[in-house]
Amino acid sequence: MLATVLLFALPFCTAESASSYAGSTVVDSYPPPGATNTAVNIYFPDGAQVGYAGPTPTGAEPEAIATAIPFSKVDNIFPLSRPNSADGANIAFNVTRHWGNLSPMYSVDSFGLPDASPIIPEGCGLNAVHLLMRHGARYPTSDSGPSQFASVIHDAASKEGFSVTGDLEFLATWTYKLGAEILTPFGRQSLFSNGVAFRYRYGKLLNAFTDLPVFRTTSEDRMLNSALNFAAGFFDVGTYQTDYHQEIIIEENNFNNTLAPYDVCPNANSADIGNFGGTQSSKWANVYLKDARKRLQPMIQGLNLTISLLADMQELCAYEVITSFTRSSWVSDILQTVALGYSKFCDLFTEEEWEGFEYYIDLDFWYGSGPGNPTAAAQGLGYVQELVSRLTHTPINVWNSSTNSTLDSSNITFPLNQPIYVDATHDVVIASIATALNFTSLAATGPLPTDHIPPHRSYISSQIAPFASQLIAQVLSCPASEEPTHIRFLLNDGVVPLTGIHGCTEDSNGLCALPSFISGMHERIGQIDYAHDCFANYTMPDPDDIIDGRYPN
Repeated sequence: MLATVLLFALPFCTAESASSYAGSTVVDSYPPPGATNTAVNIYFPDGAQVGYAGPTPTGAEPEAIATAIPFSKVDNIFPLSRPNSADGANIAFNVTRHWGNLSPMYSVDSFGLPDASPIIPEGCGLNAVHLLMRHGARYPTSDSGPSQFASVIHDAASKEGFSVTGDLEFLATWTYKLGAEILTPFGRQSLFSNGVAFRYRYGKLLNAFTDLPVFRTTSEDRMLNSALNFAAGFFDVGTYQTDYHQEIIIEENNFNNTLAPYDVCPNANSADIGNFGGTQSSKWANVYLKDARKRLQPMIQGLNLTISLLADMQELCAYEVITSFTRSSWVSDILQTVALGYSKFCDLFTEEEWEGFEYYIDLDFWYGSGPGNPTAAAQGLGYVQELVSRLTHTPINVWNSSTNSTLDSSNITFPLNQPIYVDATHDVVIASIATALNFTSLAATGPLPTDHIPPHRSYISSQIAPFASQLIAQVLSCPASEEPTHIRFLLNDGVVPLTGIHGCTEDSNGLCALPSFISGMHERIGQIDYAHDCFANYTMPDPDDIIDGRYPN
């Protein structure tokens, strides 16, 4: 408390010497040490043991995706204390939309089909739905930029000559309170809400099941808990554990897993190929953060504010902020946490610099796991093979990608007759799968330059792989009948044109005849050389003009 009193007693222009704990990591733990729940069955019986539940009739399953007009968007994502830019004169500027893959998911208006809606087109019926979703908001990954920034501040603050003033004065007493890897409270809530929303939109398809559904995720903590929170929202928090089967696929090196394909693709982890996105985005950081460095460096003594540290500070803004999440008319406004509650890092950067940060992440995705990386299509190949297998009800019999032959050979762990499929994965995997599916509309303005932001660019990472991102394939009958005839894809509620797939023609609703799509996917699968792109000894093309995620022939 003494440090706080002194901080406010000092004149604004006076440099603040850092406290000894500046930049240190703060860790809290719950439940309290020694607390147990062993008495739960004796003193705190569960609902089934207590009984007296009262009436419990259920109604018909909803199908809002076919009936809810107008469509309820995931639209208003504003923090409890809304972050402003340093020049925050434009009240319409939403900083949260410029955090790339760190943005909360929001409904995308259009990927080039402005008249298309997520609602099933008139005259069509819904036969099946395939959901590929990203985990919810998490703390930074281990040894990431934000934690390294904290270590740098702590190290500098422990030495003579370190002081801060002006907009950076808060660093004198700032501590690092973020965990690593696991879901934040907001991450848990968003996946639960997604499960509720998915039940409202597609619940009627549950009537077509003859056995319990099998949903898939990977073994990482945030992945499993995202899947469980989604299931609790989709089914019921009291019964979800018996309402479906949760398949957990090992995510680790040398384990085949289409939801974490990088673990069996060595080139995706190499310094030059796998990290090429970081190489390209760093070039742009030197451009867009140049003025920020000039502006902020005089406010800190005893530490050289590198471009890399400034980018870390922008990440910290996203991780520290609280978000108010207004989902739709049937879910009330809920104030939830991305991490802590408020971040002074947000106010340090101008609107132009936040736009620069967004493009910084776009470059990382484009060249690291998207259309500009030669391993991207190979990494997404396995999921595409699984999708075709499910669409055709035909078992996979060729094992030439990240597919897991043990799991995918079994009709227990890889059923082919479900009307609803749900798979949880990572942001970079969604980017790679979109590339493998040949969503050319996303790559239309590539390759991406590293010295300026191109106008009207088609590749925006916050629209492709934000936290809780959703890629949905709707299998339809048009005209409505029992037999599926068409397919289309929604990426965060935006309908994706399928004209990059051979046989799929232009359609205002994004529809492609199902036989044409399957044929086009067989052709695309045949084009991807998994063995070469993941294992061959090659270097990145210079210049990198790749736009389809494959090494040039």
